[in-house]
Amino acid sequence: MKDLTQRKNDHLDIVLNSAPRVKKQATGFEQWRFEHCALPELSLDEIDLRVPLFGRTLQAPLLISSMTGGASRAKTINRHLAQAAQALGLAMGVGSQRVALESDDNWGLTRELRQVAPDIALLANLGAAQIASTKGLDYARRAVEMIEADALIIHLNPLQEALQSGGDRDWRGVLAAIENTVNALPVPVVVKEVGAGLSVAVAQRLAEVGVAMLDVAGAGGTSWAAVEGERAATEHARAVAMAFADWGIPSAQALCDLHQALPQMPLIASGGIADGIDVAKALRLGATLAGGRRACWAARPSPARRSRRIFRS
Repeated sequence: MKDLTQRKNDHLDIVLNSAPRVKKQATGFEQWRFEHCALPELSLDEIDLRVPLFGRTLQAPLLISSMTGGASRAKTINRHLAQAAQALGLAMGVGSQRVALESDDNWGLTRELRQVAPDIALLANLGAAQIASTKGLDYARRAVEMIEADALIIHLNPLQEALQSGGDRDWRGVLAAIENTVNALPVPVVVKEVGAGLSVAVAQRLAEVGVAMLDVAGAGGTSWAAVEGERAATEHARAVAMAFADWGIPSAQALCDLHQALPQMPLIASGGIADGIDVAKALRLGATLAGGRRACWAARPSPARRSRRIFRS
């Protein structure tokens, strides 16, 4: 458990201090532009951004996406994020609750978080490897109960796990475990990637087992392969990880493909969402919500290609 906690601290250090080095791909949103309308015929003050989510009402279609868990400073980070979500009326997903479930260190992932943010849509979070373990259903129930969550996120990160020392390497039975969790939990289940994107084939299998919502979590934000490269113990391990630094389905492509294939499936667009313009593009491409992990959506990556597609009314 000590090694796992150190891993979480390493991840925080790298993401906070090495951001330019762990963003290796464009999101695809830079290829899209809105056609300007000089006669909008609407009142800006009457625009209503509210959206329902799991029995709650969000003041805007935004999710503070799962950031961190399992390290002592995660308590402060998650508390501040919960306070912000409560003040702004947004949804929030916590970081992985694995350490909190497997040790005496909950790092603030308790009902205290719900007390800070009593009105928000709050999402618990576990990795697919934990869901597929013999304790999977127990972990899932406890993760939801410990923060009084409105839903459970199950995150898929096979690439990251393959590249990190001590990572989970056996991914057999994960889909069946997700189905069991969907059928057993009293709250909806959301499935997300962590930055390499969900393909249509994977999304369809998840929809078939009853997953309530999908987070495309595509390439274009933080590359967790590059993060593992930054913390690699040897040059060989670093080289292997960095070979996958630009791996994945760009966020906009994943969103378009999934919305076309599964038009009734609620989708979260995340993975490099930089600002409100990206959020608007994501909503126009079929997302229900847009999610981001960074403390601010200010730093926008330089477009890799010229914009070539236009939204028209």
